[in-house]
Amino acid sequence: MKDIDLLIKWIKEAQKIVFFGGAGVSTESGLKDFRSKDGLYNEKYDYPPEEILSHDFFVDHTSEFFKFYRDKLNVYGLKPNITHYTLAEMEEKGLLSSVITQNIDGFHQAAGSKKVLELHGSIMRNYCMNCGKFYDEKKIFNSKGIPKCSCGGIIKPDVVLYQEGLDEETIKESIKEISTADLLIIGGTSLNVYPAAGFINYFRGKHLVLINLDMTPYDTRCDLVIHEKLGKVFEKIKKELF
Repeated sequence: MKDIDLLIKWIKEAQKIVFFGGAGVSTESGLKDFRSKDGLYNEKYDYPPEEILSHDFFVDHTSEFFKFYRDKLNVYGLKPNITHYTLAEMEEKGLLSSVITQNIDGFHQAAGSKKVLELHGSIMRNYCMNCGKFYDEKKIFNSKGIPKCSCGGIIKPDVVLYQEGLDEETIKESIKEISTADLLIIGGTSLNVYPAAGFINYFRGKHLVLINLDMTPYDTRCDLVIHEKLGKVFEKIKKELF
């Protein structure tokens, strides 16, 4: 627990803290991550998940895409966990500048976080590819087959699929947040997905902290690495700070 105590000390001393999170932030809410041994990429489907979640697959096998999407990315009945709530409380108390997330589940906002930079979009937003009309997540998860707009167009989730580029404004703001932070906390990510993982190269601050169950390519570059469940770490942070 000494490592967590050191992190809490750095949180108290920091002028600007940014949290950069991945799929591991939401696994304790019941969502599967992608790359761990129990993750989606190690399950068996007719197609590899990376292929299903690609732009080409969405275009060429739209019905199959939505079958996987409804089955594996539905967050109905799931709620934010202690990590989401503690981060929201840290922001409310002026201890956290922003959350940068690779997740698309909307849990950070549901927990109360205000400044959330969603690198890969959100399942909570969906739009008609024909007329641009927006729909919430219920339209997708409560429909069958290929979801259609009132105009007849296909409704696409506002998520960044493989082969698609990230939103330029989100990229700029994320890099700005990271490059001006003096404490960057990375949590629940394998740091294998680019370009998102490369953003941490812009960090010029005092302390780089990584919280992840498995080792990552960036472990040796961090000032502190905690191989623990995020929930355990943030439960102690909450207890000590609030």
